[in-house]
Amino acid sequence: MLIKRKSIEADANLKSGPGKKSHPAEKPKAARKVKFAPVTLSEQFGIRYLHFGTEWVQGAMRISKPDWIELEYAQQMMAWMLFNEQPQHIVQLGLGTGALTKFCYRRFPDARVTAIDLNPSVITICETMFKLPANDERLNVIEMDALDYVNDPAHHGSIDALQVDVYDATARGPVLDTPEFYQACAACLTPDGIMTVNLFGDHPSYAKNLSAMHFAFDTVISLPEVHEGNVIAIAFNTRPTLDIAALYERAAQITAATKLPAKSWVNGIKAWQAQQ
Repeated sequence: MLIKRKSIEADANLKSGPGKKSHPAEKPKAARKVKFAPVTLSEQFGIRYLHFGTEWVQGAMRISKPDWIELEYAQQMMAWMLFNEQPQHIVQLGLGTGALTKFCYRRFPDARVTAIDLNPSVITICETMFKLPANDERLNVIEMDALDYVNDPAHHGSIDALQVDVYDATARGPVLDTPEFYQACAACLTPDGIMTVNLFGDHPSYAKNLSAMHFAFDTVISLPEVHEGNVIAIAFNTRPTLDIAALYERAAQITAATKLPAKSWVNGIKAWQAQQ
């Protein structure tokens, strides 16, 4: 979850991504060498922030509302709710402060919720400082590489909603960004499954990730940019029916039930559709 500390309340700007294009084959990459940055915290105005030893915010929690999704771009990661009211399995790649994990666990009592993070310190600090519930029959927080998780055939075809937010302390874009990674994500989804991904719209990694997603998915929608560059992409295994009036009705239901600003998500989808 990468945003600059100073930009948390920045206004949104509309930003569209590149069109669908073919992607050349890439040479296999060597295994990733992981070096964890220190996990640090800060607090201001009743909000606790997670950092990896830099000014970049990896997540946030309003201390008085620990199950609320505080940051706007993280709220947008829930935009799959416009298309699926009763998911059976929700997965987060990248735990952050556990905001998405906690929200999904509380909001969807009939769903299994899985979160994957490679850094054991992140899991520990979520449990101790961000009120992450203990694992149970529905919640499973796993210490492992997200790439290994999506490449495991046991997980293929099993996920209704996949939320991808995999950054490190360097803020150079997602650490997993190849066509092969996104193909593995698509394979993990059910036929009607949806993936949301946190990207940096004003960074060279944005075009690379959008191109890779277009290679792996049928349809990819970019929502308007928020904060200081965050863009949420919504990727569909099966092309959705974008009935804007029906989506606004569904958004009103979501807002009434959760207080999430779902109407703004539909505004973003409508703007994207107009540019196609």
